Amino acid sequence: MFKIAKENLSALFQLIADSQELYLPVKKAGQTNFAVWSEDADVDLDTLKTVKSAKDAFFPQSENLYDVKKEGKKMHIEPGCLKEQNFVVFGMKACDVKGVEVLDRVFLVDPVDSFYAARREHGTIVAMACHEPEETCFCKVFGVDAAAPASDVATWMVGEDLYWKALTEKGEALTEAVKSLLTEADEAPVEAEKEAIHAIVEKLPYMNLSLEGWNGDALTEKFNSPVWEELYKPCLACGTCTFVCPTCQCYDIKDYDTGNSVSRYRCWDSCMYSDFTMMAHGNNRTSQMQRFRQRFMHKLVYYPANNDGMYSCVGCGRCVEKCPSSLNIVKVIKAFQNQGGEN
Repeated sequence: MFKIAKENLSALFQLIADSQELYLPVKKAGQTNFAVWSEDADVDLDTLKTVKSAKDAFFPQSENLYDVKKEGKKMHIEPGCLKEQNFVVFGMKACDVKGVEVLDRVFLVDPVDSFYAARREHGTIVAMACHEPEETCFCKVFGVDAAAPASDVATWMVGEDLYWKALTEKGEALTEAVKSLLTEADEAPVEAEKEAIHAIVEKLPYMNLSLEGWNGDALTEKFNSPVWEELYKPCLACGTCTFVCPTCQCYDIKDYDTGNSVSRYRCWDSCMYSDFTMMAHGNNRTSQMQRFRQRFMHKLVYYPANNDGMYSCVGCGRCVEKCPSSLNIVKVIKAFQNQGGEN
């Protein structure tokens, strides 16, 4: 294990950025999100959760697939470029790292998504343990350890030092590249930090949330439940929950006329929208209740049914914080526990 003084982190960022792209939490206009590092960036490692996760680094909100150009009477197709440059995502929390694992099971199975695969191949994740998990966090419910992120490199901020531990070959390679700025460190402060984090986690209000009855075998029971009819009503269909979620993977494919060519690109979409997956004949989910139900059935039933019991939620709590109608996965789970009673 190694450590580096907090005051020397700018030098660490510069050294990483000298050889590859570096993404990390940056505060802009009062909000913190992952962005490319620059010398004048307002780096914010203190905010527990960015507004959006670092999902963009591997599954961009908008991504060009190919261009179609007309040359005389012929059409010429130029495929979009796959990621070729190595990059580092610094400061991801354990829940967001788990979110990438959820995406892996979608985009890295046959047929493999070549755009996503290229980004995963070239990306190295440096995760940071959650110093003080918040009331909206419930990662432990989904098997995530806020004190020990399972990434290429795990880090812990203890006092005025950042502790650094490589966990994979990618992590070892990055550690070797920045070793000149690191010093050998004892693990005792990190173990104490882990204990402190676990103590906080145990006191959080949603950490004892029960997933009993939610699994891949619960399709008929949950799908036909009358609870949905009452639960969905405050939903505004704004899609906020899907855009801040680190595991949502739905996208649309659109064409854009540039004037001398047509670009085909994909962009994030939301199952909460009335035109989601709409075809010429219409939409297979014609009511907001059905769309609302789809989102949570996918997280808690459909995904685990196809992925060895893994849920498509990591307990980050962003939907708890951001939904303008206070509808979120916690409320859904509790409503079914109470069978429509008060939450």
